[in-house]
Amino acid sequence: MAAHRKARQRSIGGNTARTAVTIALAGAATATGFDGVGHADPQLSPAQVKARVDKLYEEAEAATQKYDGAKEKAGQAEARLGKLRDEAARREDRLNTARDALGSMAAAQYRSGGLDPVVQLALSDHPDRYLDGAAFAERVGTRQSAEIAGVRQQLRELDQLRSTADGELTTLRSRQAELKKQKKTINEKLGAARQLLDRLTPAQRTQYAQRGGAGDTQHVSRDTARDPAPVASSGSSGASGGTGVAAPNSRAAAAVAYAYSKLGSPYVWGATGPNAFDCSGLAQAAYRSAGVSLPRTTYSQINAGRRVTQSELQPGDLVFFYAGITHVGIYIGNGQMIHAPNPSAPVRVAPISEMPFAGATRVA
Repeated sequence: MAAHRKARQRSIGGNTARTAVTIALAGAATATGFDGVGHADPQLSPAQVKARVDKLYEEAEAATQKYDGAKEKAGQAEARLGKLRDEAARREDRLNTARDALGSMAAAQYRSGGLDPVVQLALSDHPDRYLDGAAFAERVGTRQSAEIAGVRQQLRELDQLRSTADGELTTLRSRQAELKKQKKTINEKLGAARQLLDRLTPAQRTQYAQRGGAGDTQHVSRDTARDPAPVASSGSSGASGGTGVAAPNSRAAAAVAYAYSKLGSPYVWGATGPNAFDCSGLAQAAYRSAGVSLPRTTYSQINAGRRVTQSELQPGDLVFFYAGITHVGIYIGNGQMIHAPNPSAPVRVAPISEMPFAGATRVA
């Protein structure tokens, strides 16, 4: 009877093994994508890279504005918490002083024996003097009652302060968690954009830049940083924004002049100057230099003044982009603006047509 033998499996070797490994590595590489864009395809054209990078920067800018807003609110919560803690400490000092006073009164009564006034009168050698003293003791008792009531009220107020401080602490921790979340999102988006740009050859980088992309900071020309800043005039005719178009007033002219003076400064998300900016940080700093206080985020800045149409734009107006109002620039005339684009490019002059226009506001 023939022996039944188990069929021997063929070992994977040679070209078959190499093919399997290649497929596995390719699958792993495909699965290692970055947040919605997938692994960079080496066949992507510069135009396709620009489209993806622009989208990533737009998403990073949206997260940056949320980060800026959370940072501002966290700072406000921290300031309120500090004031509450200082006030609680002052109240506690006053409470301790009142308690010490009550303690002194109680000790004095204990030493006097706390005798009934009628008994003290009967035992007194000088009833007239005692009656005078009894009237004083009654007044002391009334004052003591008031002191006790005051201490109780201070205790209630101190408890309320501490409760309010606990609420502010909870708010602060929530804002800090939001900061951490948005920071993670920003870093992921910017990292994905860098990966795409790093895959471009030098020739492709040139094509990318010709299509309006910024490349990276090592490849960006800083010639615009040498453009002359406009002369800010306080006269009724306004001032030139360096484009032959007059700003409507001295505040707008000063904001434009400040923006010109910062050409070439690096983009750093969350920064408000004086040496680095994000887009809303530049707008805020420019108008701060003109004596005008602006909110921190693009969402709030667009409502900080009077809305104007694109055809009504004048130098100094703030121009906003994207449906989510996530980017802002400072209009300088002739369809141009100064803005802080993204981490791949410094503060620079650009046409307002390079991004989807969402609205404008005049704050000065």
